[in-house]
Formats: sequence, C-alpha cells, structure tokens
Amino acid sequence: MTRIATFDPRPGFEAIRDEVLAAIERVLASGRVVLGPEVERFEAGLAGSLGEDCVAVGVASGTAALSLALRALEVGPGDEVVTVANTAVPTVAAIREVGATPVFCDVRGDTALLDLDRLEGALSPRTKVVVPVHLYGNVVDVEALRERVAPGGVRILEDCAQAQGATLSGCPAGLLGDVAAFSFYPSKNLGAYGDAGACVTRDPSLGEALRRMRTYGLEGAEARCEGVNARLDELQAAILNVKLPRLGGDLARRRSLSCRYDQGLPAEVRRIPAAPRVVHGRHLYVVRVPDRPSVQATLDARGITTGVHYPIPIHRMRAYAFLGWGEGSLPETERLAGEVLTLPLYPELGEEAVDRVCAALSEVVG
Repeated sequence: MTRIATFDPRPGFEAIRDEVLAAIERVLASGRVVLGPEVERFEAGLAGSLGEDCVAVGVASGTAALSLALRALEVGPGDEVVTVANTAVPTVAAIREVGATPVFCDVRGDTALLDLDRLEGALSPRTKVVVPVHLYGNVVDVEALRERVAPGGVRILEDCAQAQGATLSGCPAGLLGDVAAFSFYPSKNLGAYGDAGACVTRDPSLGEALRRMRTYGLEGAEARCEGVNARLDELQAAILNVKLPRLGGDLARRRSLSCRYDQGLPAEVRRIPAAPRVVHGRHLYVVRVPDRPSVQATLDARGITTGVHYPIPIHRMRAYAFLGWGEGSLPETERLAGEVLTLPLYPELGEEAVDRVCAALSEVVG
C-alpha cells in the first residue's frame, strides 16, 4: 500500500526538473548569486501577479519578511503588536526580534481567524501594528479591521505565509493592509527549494525602506538606517521564476482537491469554512476531529500521514511564558489546538488518494 504524504515536493520537481536545473546552471554560470537579475525578475513577476500598483521586495525568508516589515513600520521596544496565537512561531519571533511585545487576540471558533469582536480588548495606547494571520489560506476581513484601527494610527501587516492566491472581495491577500509578508518555504503554494520570502506594499516609500533594510541599511557605501542581512539569493529566485507561471494551475488543483474533500468527508468531521467574501487559497486542508491522537494513529496505520497546524498555541509555549498568558486566556484558540487535523493536500496529489483519506475518516470518525 502506497503511503499518502501530507506534502511531497518530489512529484512537483520531476514535472519541472529540466527547467529548474537549467535555471540553476544559468545562475551559476553568470557569477551573480545574490540580488541580481533573477531577483529583479521575480519581484516584478510577483508584483504583477498581485496588482500593478504594488512593489515586491524579495528577502531571505518569510520570517525575515515579517521582521523587515515591522522595522519599516518603525516598530521597536516599547511598542505592542497585536496578533493571534494559533500561528507558526515566526509570526511572534519576528515581533520579538524588533524588540516589541506581542499581544494576543482570540480567534473565531468557525474560521479560526482573528476575532474582530474581541480585538478592542487587545488594543492599547502602545499598539503600533496589528498582524492578521491569513491562516491555512483563509483571509481575515482586513477591510473591517482597518475601519477599527486606522483612526488610532495603527498599521496593518498581513501575514500571508499561507495565503498566496487568496482574495477578499476580489482583492488579493497582501494588498489589503499597509504591507504584507509572504513565505516561499518549499511547502507553500508558491515554494522555493529552500528559504525565501518577500514583502509587498502599495506604498513606494515603504518599498524603498524595505530594499535598504534588507542589505544593512546601505545606500552606496553608507548605512542610511539600521538594517540586517535578509537578501534573497539568485538561485531561489530563479527557481521561483520557473514556478510562478504555474501558480494559477496549482491553485486550481488545490481548490479542486479541496472540493473533493468537502464532498467526500463524513458530516462528523467538522470543516473550517472560508470567511465571507473570501476565495480560499487552500494552502492547507484542515478539519476538526474528536480524539485527534486516536484518529491520527488509525490513519497512520492505514498509510495516511496527517499533520497538526498547530498543536501548541504560542501563548502556551515555554519560550513565551514570560508574556504572562495563562491557560484559558484564549479559549477558542486553545480549543482549536486540541482538535485541528491537517489532511494531505498538494497539487500532485491524486483524486484516488483524497478518496482513500475520506473513506478512512468515514470509518474512523463516521
């Protein structure tokens, strides 16, 4: 019996092997391996895929994109940044990296996204930025979020690590706030073969600041501002240039497989719906199940690998205990952490594999 992986990059690579190897050889033969023409081409292509009025700045990783965006928004010690705890650690690690304090807001029990009705309790005079996390490819209502925070001068940094290709009211995720951070980690909707990321903004001045900050703040031989080394290398940019034109087809395939899950899973398996007015990016297909450890073990015995995004909310991790968020402080977040289960999903996954997962869950849960 062939094991079904939650994610497998190998079939995707085989489909574009010749183009990828040619791109790598082209970069190595050029002698330009950092911030060269491949990066410039990718930045232009990424911006063009989102909207003509935006600027994309390639950086070393999704974490670097978050950190640089916070720096560009002038966030630092003494400032507070509101976000959620049901996210990957980089969201909060980037906030700490610039010296700010993360403040958590609970999420909605249906969509698992930032709960705007609870937001007011997380805001304070020290709040500088809100980071809505577009979890799993779903999209926070940034339009409504802006109405609540803009009058107080609070800026919005979208965490789009999982939201490539998603939209809200027809607007791409990444163009809804002041600036956005994208990740191109290999498992993402648009994935490199190593770490890579980008910041996207409609504000030319922010774009200029981001370009400077990713290379130590240098302009010529002089550092005009404090920065870091967060450059995107040419090899990863060249690989992304091969994969970017295929993104539309990959997204369509993800959505098709997700529809098959929607139709084939038993009613006892709770779906996490797309938020209103959202076209879901379908980075992950996540459901909620009772007695998750038992379900996972049974599926594993049947050759089906699953994941959990995320089993420990960040406010309950030992590294962030100093922030003082006790058990029960974010009830919906904590409830989700005990129930969410990530099912296999990637463009090369076959329909028969999805049907096998649905059949197994029907037996186990149904």
